[in-house]
Amino acid sequence: MKVLVVGGGAREHTVCWKFSRSNRLSGLFAAPGNAGTADLATNLPEIASDDVEAVTRFAVDTSIDLVFVGPEAPLAAGLVDALAAENIAAIGPHAAASRLEASKAFSKSFMSSYGIPTAAYRSFSDGDQFEKYVRGARNRLVVKKSGLAGGKGVFEDDDPEVLIANGRAIVDAKDEVVAEEYLTGDEVSVFALTDGSDYLILPLCADYKKADAGDSGPNTGGMGAICPVPWITPKEMEQIDREIVAPTFRGIADAGLGYRGVLYFGLMMTADGPRLLEYNVRFGDPEAQVLLPLLRSDFTNWCEAVARGSIAGFPAGYLEASAVGVVVAAGGYPGSYEKGLIVSRLPSHPEDEALVFHASTTMHHGRLVTGGGRCFTAVGIGRELLNARSRAYSAARGITFPGSWYRPDIGARIFGS
Repeated sequence: MKVLVVGGGAREHTVCWKFSRSNRLSGLFAAPGNAGTADLATNLPEIASDDVEAVTRFAVDTSIDLVFVGPEAPLAAGLVDALAAENIAAIGPHAAASRLEASKAFSKSFMSSYGIPTAAYRSFSDGDQFEKYVRGARNRLVVKKSGLAGGKGVFEDDDPEVLIANGRAIVDAKDEVVAEEYLTGDEVSVFALTDGSDYLILPLCADYKKADAGDSGPNTGGMGAICPVPWITPKEMEQIDREIVAPTFRGIADAGLGYRGVLYFGLMMTADGPRLLEYNVRFGDPEAQVLLPLLRSDFTNWCEAVARGSIAGFPAGYLEASAVGVVVAAGGYPGSYEKGLIVSRLPSHPEDEALVFHASTTMHHGRLVTGGGRCFTAVGIGRELLNARSRAYSAARGITFPGSWYRPDIGARIFGS
């Protein structure tokens, strides 16, 4: 089987790594890929992940059997629709279903239509109406960009003037703005694989989105993650499935969205029960980096079950282990940062103890250089979360480039440190 992985981040490096362990592949490609995927697959640096025409043309010309779409932008742009027109199997939803992530206004309306518990909200395309609503609100609000924002379109502040300024900037950029009630509790990431008829819930993850220790500072694309999540009880998991996951898939079927792929549920575990914050139509980053290493069996078989409609009978299995991921970022991230930094050292650990996944790295004149804000994810794997955390930070300390930094408290919620 020939597989094409679309994307060039740490998530896609993880996906390539997982596919590379399969004994069923006759070819593995990454578009565009990065310096990490180059050791596992044939990179296609000339093909941007959101270039639907170029990706589809390569898949047809190379007789690709399966395309795994990592990021959200090509999904929203209709890549899976284009591949389906050429009878090429893909992991990812069509453009219509991608609106669950590409439009928060659409997704909130979807949640309301199918009785899925979420925060109270209003959507606006008029700046004056938005400002009037914020000024009249009695409770704390969160302001969100409706369209894709790379994980950075959420604004939280006690000062309504700050919220108004951010919301007006969104409207001025010709997008909708969503204002919703501020919820408190513990966040958890739920991922499900669906073949369009049935679904399979994977081990739960928790993502650390804030830049600074103690969940403070600006939002980022994610500074670390853990898997599994020990504080979610079996009873709570049953409630999440019954009240949020199952109604979502019933709604998807009812709306005729024809979804095959990965669906992410970003939840807040509040005092009143789970509340759905948002959907993503793909694996998260950095959650993929801690989740995929814990999946047993050939990853090609997992994907084939999704593509062929046999997820209900799939013999899913997971390692009896835990994983902790720590993102190593460039100085200044999530604000302005320098690219092209030379990486002088990467750690070396046995694969069953630690892994390092690249994000947007390249080789330049024989030297490994950075190409983004989040540059690497160091993942520790251990029998217990404490052991996994120790290995993750050991690996993170071994990644060296000018200005590199990472959050020091990934997992502090669990270990109290």
